[in-house]
Amino acid sequence: MFDAQSFLRTLPEMPGVYRMLAKDGAVLYVGKAKQLKKRVASYFRKNLANPRLAMMVRQIADMEVTVTRSEAEALLLENNLIKRLCPRYNILVRDDKSYPYIVIGREDFPRLGFFRGMPNCGADYFGPYPSASAVREGLYFLQKTFRLRSCEDSVFAHRSRPCLLYQIQRCSGPCVRGLVTREEYARDVQHAIWFLQGRQNEVFARLRHFMEEAAARLEFEAAAFYRNQLQTLRRVQEKQFIESQKREDLDVIAVCAESGQLCVNLAMVRGGRHLGDHHLFADGVSPQEGDAACSAAEAMAAFISQHYARHPAPARLLVSPLPEAMEEVAAALEAVSGREVPIQTAKGVTHKAWVDMATQNARLAINARNQDSARQRARLVALQEALGLVETPARIECFDISHTQGESPVASCVAYQDNGMKNADYRRFNIRDVTPGDDYAAIRQAVTRRYARLVKGEGRAPDLVLIDGGKGQAAVAAAALAEMGLPHLPVVGVAKGEGRKTGLESLVFPDGRALQLQSVTGIADAPLSPALALVVEIRDEAHRFALVGHRARRGKARDRSRLNDIPGVGPMRRKALLARFGGLSGVVAATEEQLVQTPGISPALAKAIYRALH
Repeated sequence: MFDAQSFLRTLPEMPGVYRMLAKDGAVLYVGKAKQLKKRVASYFRKNLANPRLAMMVRQIADMEVTVTRSEAEALLLENNLIKRLCPRYNILVRDDKSYPYIVIGREDFPRLGFFRGMPNCGADYFGPYPSASAVREGLYFLQKTFRLRSCEDSVFAHRSRPCLLYQIQRCSGPCVRGLVTREEYARDVQHAIWFLQGRQNEVFARLRHFMEEAAARLEFEAAAFYRNQLQTLRRVQEKQFIESQKREDLDVIAVCAESGQLCVNLAMVRGGRHLGDHHLFADGVSPQEGDAACSAAEAMAAFISQHYARHPAPARLLVSPLPEAMEEVAAALEAVSGREVPIQTAKGVTHKAWVDMATQNARLAINARNQDSARQRARLVALQEALGLVETPARIECFDISHTQGESPVASCVAYQDNGMKNADYRRFNIRDVTPGDDYAAIRQAVTRRYARLVKGEGRAPDLVLIDGGKGQAAVAAAALAEMGLPHLPVVGVAKGEGRKTGLESLVFPDGRALQLQSVTGIADAPLSPALALVVEIRDEAHRFALVGHRARRGKARDRSRLNDIPGVGPMRRKALLARFGGLSGVVAATEEQLVQTPGISPALAKAIYRALH
């Protein structure tokens, strides 16, 4: 039994992180505290209200603590430890993605673009947006309405005539002198910034003023241009489903616990405009009937702590329900943000509508996930019956080889587990020391390298191995596994049918047996049977992953053989050449006189480059 009282006497009243350990050393739980002694002591009361925590406390064999200088440091350390250790009793809301922004530069003619990452002080950033599609929709509107340039600075600096975007009226052509003045372009940039800040009424007023002035001067084309801008802005406002009259920045967070799932829905409001939402599913919790509200509040606290340790917080949060340990969560959020961030429930009509929308979206996401899980389970059962497997395969791995007439061969291995593709377990192998075009040797090498760690007792063995190929490839893979001491792993080849048409594939066993999984009605164009649909999905993903790797390796090899191997052309000169001519094709098309104009390229070196490329 863990001696809690003795351990509590050793704890300081300082901020820090505590780790609860089981008898086998596994980490049960990681938590943070403003005062370690007070927080840890709360777990060892006689009656814990939460049965999940009571079960966890009964399993504690030891505890470790790390003292930090502030609660903000404790929050960051807790977040890192949870993601690295994946404790059993922590609620982990995975949100490792970086949210996209719209960025407007601060050059003489600022560039409008897409940005993903941590903003810096060198430009103006607007967002974050919940998805890349939301950003692209905003960029399309801004280009069409305010005609700001989107080209990279290297392209902008070397253009002598306007591009296609100018011709279709999605850019005002600042790259060419005389098409737009600096003042006119700056005015369009200001309008775009005001619109992104939610100051639409000011944009309307200015555009209406410019339209009336142009009409008074009898400049009807200019007046029509401003009229079109006003009409476009009005249409965008009408499309906005719900909008606040206040230019407020906030996040709407709703947690829904239903049917054994717990979903967090995050909606972003910037400048009073609802930009859309993004949902995440919590790991480490199984809400039960009657305990769902408690679990939702606990998940809310976990999400706020983990999400805003990585992403900047808005002016305030609207949440449903309020997080567990509200004061502690608010204090930690203030510490990590450097300012007070109110955490509130919805009160006004608009705010209640946003929270209701977020809750409904979380509920719909849970229903969709459960339906997809049932469909995936049915496909796995159908595949088990078709192949005669003893158990339903929980993990399937598939191999494919991609090359161009033997050049730069790359093997892929993708994994299917937990009712979906498991991207973290994808692997690529650059095939070496085999005869070009020998797919059998490539498959053998890929399988051997993939399962070498499995022989040492590391990693998880698949329940089924798929090989994109026929009898020969399947037999080679099975032989490689047998040589490694893994003959029990079932291997099946996926042979393409006549005309390489989807639906005509056959499954081939290493011993030569073939199984034809026809579509549901026996017609190739009809919907695929559940088992064949699953196999085709995994096979296509392996093919895509191998093809991407092969093209990258082939492109790198070709670029290096054409330019990097030229004596006298190092990394800096290569970079200067590619930047000046826009890529390798531009360097190949350049004359010796044009090559000399590149900084660092002498006449002799220009001649050597030209001869090497022609």
